[in-house]
Amino acid sequence: MKQLHEEIKTGSFLALARGITAVENNLEGYEWLLSNLNSHNKPRVIGITGPPGAGKSTMVNALLQYWLKENKKVAVIAVDPSSPFNYGALLGDRIRMSEFYTNPNIYIRSLASRGALGGLSAKIIEITEVVKEAPFDVIVIETVGVGQSEVEIAGLADCTVVALVPEAGDEVQTLKAGIMEIANIFVVNKADRENAETLYRNLRMLAHEKAIDGKEIPVIKTVATNNTGIPELAEAIASYLKEHEELPEKRLQLLAEKSWQLMQVQQMKNISYDRLKSELAIAVGESDFNLYSFTRGFLERSLNKRSA
Repeated sequence: MKQLHEEIKTGSFLALARGITAVENNLEGYEWLLSNLNSHNKPRVIGITGPPGAGKSTMVNALLQYWLKENKKVAVIAVDPSSPFNYGALLGDRIRMSEFYTNPNIYIRSLASRGALGGLSAKIIEITEVVKEAPFDVIVIETVGVGQSEVEIAGLADCTVVALVPEAGDEVQTLKAGIMEIANIFVVNKADRENAETLYRNLRMLAHEKAIDGKEIPVIKTVATNNTGIPELAEAIASYLKEHEELPEKRLQLLAEKSWQLMQVQQMKNISYDRLKSELAIAVGESDFNLYSFTRGFLERSLNKRSA
């Protein structure tokens, strides 16, 4: 694993793919890899989110073309809905971004959400940290697009772009909570469609309401299929990143939650599910069975056995 780590730091896509797979599937050595991540190269993370049909993948494609012209090296983590049969990524953004598949400056990885809430993969924080170890300039995370529950990206990304399409124009007022609250930049994609101007005006009003110290959230019109508005979007992202170098409060909250989860996993590491099920099968037949007191007793016995 040490050799793999060194290869990731040199920019090997093959090593990076192997490292991500190890972390995603808890393969041997993955804990060592995570514990030894200490990259001085810290690429900024751009989150692209929004409802299904907003054209997120097309927008990412257009941004990749723009950044390539600026000689940037970019990683894309595309989180897809999971197949209900094998938990693999269902849509496969590698296919949708096939023109970049062999480009040495673009790395694309599809991840399955595997039922995780928030529109992201359960291992997205760890995987993002592994990708940061490689010499990229920008990391783009494109989320599933599941709606207002998709707010976790705000804690992970340095800049969150929320993409909407003209058909959402009449719904903006009902979307002030949830997904509309996480945007650092709004994008009206497919802006050549009918009602695009209505959506744009509604978002501008919303941005005005949410202005802090007179600073409004940018609202950008794009037609990603022909690159219209993409330079303006890239400039808005760059401007936001330049103005916000500090650790966002939402990032601190996300990291605290992740650390809490890791401690819980460590605490439960040596607790046997099979033994739990066996003891529960006996206890549930008792007349005074209580799930909560049983669970407390089982946990105490397991922890005492481990410390003995």
